[in-house]
Amino acid sequence: MNEGALTLTADATILYANQCFAKMVKCPLERVTGSSLSRFLAAEDRVALQRFLKRTDRSGAKIQMPLNAADGSQMPAQISIRPIEKSGLDGATIGLVVTDITEVRRAEELLRALTHRVVQAQEGERARVARELHDNVTQLLCAVHFRSQALAGRLSARGGPMEREAIQLSKMLGDSAKEVERIARNLRPNALRHMGLVHVLRSSGAEFEHRTGVSFSMACEKMTTRLPTDTELALFRIFQEALQNVQKHAHAHHVVVCLRRLGAFAQLAINDDGVGFRLNRPPIARKGRRGLGLLDMRERAICVGGALQIKSIRSRGTKVEVRVPLA
Repeated sequence: MNEGALTLTADATILYANQCFAKMVKCPLERVTGSSLSRFLAAEDRVALQRFLKRTDRSGAKIQMPLNAADGSQMPAQISIRPIEKSGLDGATIGLVVTDITEVRRAEELLRALTHRVVQAQEGERARVARELHDNVTQLLCAVHFRSQALAGRLSARGGPMEREAIQLSKMLGDSAKEVERIARNLRPNALRHMGLVHVLRSSGAEFEHRTGVSFSMACEKMTTRLPTDTELALFRIFQEALQNVQKHAHAHHVVVCLRRLGAFAQLAINDDGVGFRLNRPPIARKGRRGLGLLDMRERAICVGGALQIKSIRSRGTKVEVRVPLA
């Protein structure tokens, strides 16, 4: 077989190993049999495996950890564990199948690199569109708005429906210019670079509250240093996506955001008191397709070396928590 096979006693002594496992750990088969599986694991992995073996039920379980080969190299492995019926005389109580996942990990790394490049390209395109909106569309709308105001002023002497229509048109043009500016600001928040993450989170939260009617509050611990630019942008995008999910799906009345420092990490948490959802069945996007928002948040966290966790309870709300390194 192309996978390693082992039988162990309760204390992890190897009673049987096949040739494939011996090749994985680069050790002669006769030196593998009779030794402890712990010799091929790091100290922290030995403790984790022992705990895992005790919790494994009759249906079996899987765990991933690196194997230390005899020549000092490491091999990422997936270990499938299944208890053995105590009917034999050799004392074996646990059966293991060990799978080399080196190629799987390499493929994951390539996929992560591709995702990172896609995110970078996406941000570049957002910046270009934001510039176009600000430099062209917003300027044009403002010019038309001023002309409409002048027209309304000239019609004021006549009064009547024409004046009222001109005033309404001027108001609509002003509102359109503000909306385009808001979209451009969300596409590429220049204030993030100049004013910092806390300022942008507060201003975006206030705008969200004004636009949706959902109460917004924020608690921030003072950071002694600024986070890296990519990290601040990733946290802001996760914040944006979380608020968008609240607006579309949560039916929430209140959102609480907390940014704080935890040792060498910064933690951003977004809590809402909405309807919640089952994590294995995220909210349905438009046209019946499942949205990519949760996946996008997770990938953005990973791209800056962080991790994202989502907790949701039906009828009790959702918590999005992301932790990223400070440097």
